[in-house]
Amino acid sequence: MRAPDFWYSNPNESVAFVLKPLGWIYGFVGRTRASMTVPFRASVPVICIGNLTAGGTGKTPLALAIGEILKARGLRVAFLSRGYGADVPGAMIVDASQDSAKDVGDEPLMLAQRAMAVVSPDRPAGARLAISRGAQVVVMDDGFQNPGLKKDLSFVVVDAAKGFGNGCLIPAGPLRERIEDGLARAQGVIAMGEGHIALPVDTALLRATLVPMAEDAARLKGQRVLAFAGIGDPKKFFATLEACGADVVSSKAFADHYAYSEEDLGDLKEAAQRHDAIPVTTEKDFLRLAPAHRTGITALRVVAQFEPDSARLLEQLIDKCLTQFQPPLHAKH
Repeated sequence: MRAPDFWYSNPNESVAFVLKPLGWIYGFVGRTRASMTVPFRASVPVICIGNLTAGGTGKTPLALAIGEILKARGLRVAFLSRGYGADVPGAMIVDASQDSAKDVGDEPLMLAQRAMAVVSPDRPAGARLAISRGAQVVVMDDGFQNPGLKKDLSFVVVDAAKGFGNGCLIPAGPLRERIEDGLARAQGVIAMGEGHIALPVDTALLRATLVPMAEDAARLKGQRVLAFAGIGDPKKFFATLEACGADVVSSKAFADHYAYSEEDLGDLKEAAQRHDAIPVTTEKDFLRLAPAHRTGITALRVVAQFEPDSARLLEQLIDKCLTQFQPPLHAKH
């Protein structure tokens, strides 16, 4: 689904104005659900990387970056994800060598390349499974609005260029909840990319960008490429390729989490041949392809890179969380 343009325009001069009452209902339902839920308290720290808006903001690369910081401290990390589009009846460990994106979702496959990844529509069940397999800390990729699992440290990720859009709740705007409600539960806001972010409350602000992996960028520099992507903002991926020095001769945008058919891929490869170009996509898109369909297609991998001051602040917030963590009385050690 593409975010409608009116989500990022004046809320009083567009369709958003008409839809505002539905947004109020959406927000009321979410607040009521949260107030009626007693969150499960895990026996290990839970760190959540979420957002307040619908759509992609770079949460998964940030989850991976935070996972690396925790692993550098000698901790056994487990990533926890709902698994967008996956048909998972209960909590399960992702097998990166066997499972497909159709089975578990594309983000969990990315996460499973680096550490244990658990997919579960029921977040407490997923945390319990991860802990039973030896996890010493759980990193949630999304799930900030899910009240079922208590978070010990939460980051809200914001696209610095778009901010919080028109400030309205879904469907009138991109917000999943009111800004002040969400930021009240967060220990930090991570602004991704360039742009000014005005926060209505005093919350720690960190800045990061997505940068291509050096070896991938070097391989694509000077190459003619046909770019395609089915992510929240494909244009950003196309711009990243150009910044790498690739010659983007053609580009094709698909819906977020798009399931590529054999016909789609045949058309893309044929178009690439006509342009004498290499088909290039994101790592997340690449993992959604069946192994037999990946031949001839290159993935450009990206990592989250924090500004120096933000990197130090991130380390401090993580250390504070780990130091102050108090396990529940019933936890067994």
